[in-house]
Amino acid sequence: MVSTIKPIKIFFSAIIMLFSFVQFSNAQELGAENNGDVHHSNQEEKEFNASELINEHIGDSHDFHIADWKGHAISMPLPVILWSKNGIITFMSSKFHHDNTGEVVVEKNGEKFVKIHEQIYQINEGENAVILDNENIPTNASRPLDFSITKNVFSMLMSAIILILLFSAVARSYKKNKNAPKGIAGFLEPLVTFVRDDIAIPNIGEKKYARYMPYLLTVFFFVWINNLIGLVPFFPGSSNLTGNIVFTGVLAFITFIITTLSGNKNYWSHILMPPVPKALYPIMIPVEIIGMLTKPFALMIRLFANITAGHIIILSLVSLIFIFKTVAIAPVSAMFVLFMSVLELLVAALQAYIFTLLSALFIGQAVAEDHH
Repeated sequence: MVSTIKPIKIFFSAIIMLFSFVQFSNAQELGAENNGDVHHSNQEEKEFNASELINEHIGDSHDFHIADWKGHAISMPLPVILWSKNGIITFMSSKFHHDNTGEVVVEKNGEKFVKIHEQIYQINEGENAVILDNENIPTNASRPLDFSITKNVFSMLMSAIILILLFSAVARSYKKNKNAPKGIAGFLEPLVTFVRDDIAIPNIGEKKYARYMPYLLTVFFFVWINNLIGLVPFFPGSSNLTGNIVFTGVLAFITFIITTLSGNKNYWSHILMPPVPKALYPIMIPVEIIGMLTKPFALMIRLFANITAGHIIILSLVSLIFIFKTVAIAPVSAMFVLFMSVLELLVAALQAYIFTLLSALFIGQAVAEDHH
């Protein structure tokens, strides 16, 4: 398995380097063209902003940026679905065009929409252009309900389809072959057994673990696959779903709901009637309740922070080429990017394991029986 993963990861890293060189050469060509243009103004060339680049790549968007070619971005548009004042409005993200303020505007069914920093606003009725304040926030527009298929939503749906196809193939394999599993079933069975024997049973117990295995297996493979998709630097990868705090917050909230609903008498008595003198109840009961609430918060932050940090480090290393404005730094950046990318393969599996382990631990604490 290791011998298979390394060439794949080297290929991905080579693609990152290639994109970096292409973007750098394009920037150099544009600069040369501008210097040779007698009608060009003396306006200074815009400085490269690494922070802006990183925020753009780790954030969500309404399209997939594939490449830049001769100063133009090549992107794959995604469906925009809005619930406005007049009902549902749908169009492709490629419909946005620039108005006289430089912002992107779409007119649909008599309504006007503007996209600013990947946030869509509806311009007030009777106005033709958006008005921004000093912080680039629209003053004459409001946010409609956005149900768009963004890059992260696309990645989530794709990973769900991958999971369905994988485990459907495994189910068919077990129906046809009652002996030792082969193919994809032979690869996935040790992972399923690992989740059962090393995560679920030790933390929940042999009597009750089976009830929670579907959730634990789902969250383990779901997080792992999305972590891997985020490491692919080109379409249909390049999303940062597990680095989105809303996504990790929803997963943590689901764990919290399961833990809370599974709590037995012993669990709630420990929170509402802790084993301390009753005089300390006014102190200990709030502490126990806060402790119960901080568990999903820790789950949310741990996954979000670790995945986002890896993306930021890799993008920062690539940005060194543009910061120093020379391809001479590219080999050094490429070596560190390759090292970090291989390390991120380990982190992708490790964070899926940790999230599943902590979920099983919290559930196990809720269903544990009092042995005294």
